[in-house]
Amino acid sequence: MSDGDVESLDLFKRVALSRVERRAIETSTQIALDPIPEQIAFQHTVLCQTSLPYRDQGDSVRKWERKQGNVSLLIEAGTAMHPVAHEWVDLGLPFGPKPRLILAHLNAEALRQGRPVIEVEDSLTAFVRRIQDPLKAGKSGPNGHEIGVFKNQLSRLSTATVRLAITAGERALQVNSHIVEAFDLWFTKDERQRVLWPSIIRLDDKYFTSLQKHAVPLDERALAAISHSAMALDVYTWLAHRLHRIPQGKAQFISWASLKEQFGQGYGRMDNFRARFLTALQQVICQYREARLEEDHRGLTLFQSPPPVPPRHFAVVKRPVD
Repeated sequence: MSDGDVESLDLFKRVALSRVERRAIETSTQIALDPIPEQIAFQHTVLCQTSLPYRDQGDSVRKWERKQGNVSLLIEAGTAMHPVAHEWVDLGLPFGPKPRLILAHLNAEALRQGRPVIEVEDSLTAFVRRIQDPLKAGKSGPNGHEIGVFKNQLSRLSTATVRLAITAGERALQVNSHIVEAFDLWFTKDERQRVLWPSIIRLDDKYFTSLQKHAVPLDERALAAISHSAMALDVYTWLAHRLHRIPQGKAQFISWASLKEQFGQGYGRMDNFRARFLTALQQVICQYREARLEEDHRGLTLFQSPPPVPPRHFAVVKRPVD
């Protein structure tokens, strides 16, 4: 093979990127050139330190519990009234990237408006469009299948009972709620018909009040770039919550055992988890370039870093709950 052929092959390897890889590079470059995002999403601090399931837990699993340090999360799968059968139907636990993304958007809309009632149909469709492919935002809407996948997870999230708890010494702040109070979540079986979001969603008052005090801002462009991976989304929100809180000059060490306990759901072997975690971490660091950390055979060392969204560029509107 000639030198020219080798150069052509190298060029092909560089050009023949997957859609996910291409989007990651383009989004990372965009964030580097313009660090201030136009669209800011938010996640509750408890869900930055714990996580929803990565994968479908099956119909028989009705509870999901995660603990990390002083925060705890308990999710109980819910039921919904079927409008045709007129009977209660069990829905499964929310899982994967979609409910994480939906919740980050709903949080953002509620905080932006300063009230828990969200006119969701147009805003959520636009959000799905930006998440699916931000470079095509405004050019074409998500198709029925894409909306259907998101809506299935919205249904699971809406009907689930979520308990969030933060302990401090002998005191515990606990919120028991349905995060979303929503209706008309069943979509038609006829795929030729348009799949509709509910026109209005109301977040639970207790959850919304807690969110106003414990919201972590996120760059929506970064969420779009890693939207294919639930683990990468969890790592990003964790670093966004944690790094800027570390005191200057006081690094924090996290062992691989602790990382596996937090992010390793479904992984038995440490080497399998570590390989998958490092892949997710690399995807996150590509979007969160200000994150300062070091990895070695023992674990991660975290250093004080700027948050992905500078505090002066967002404000949480606080109004009395209706």
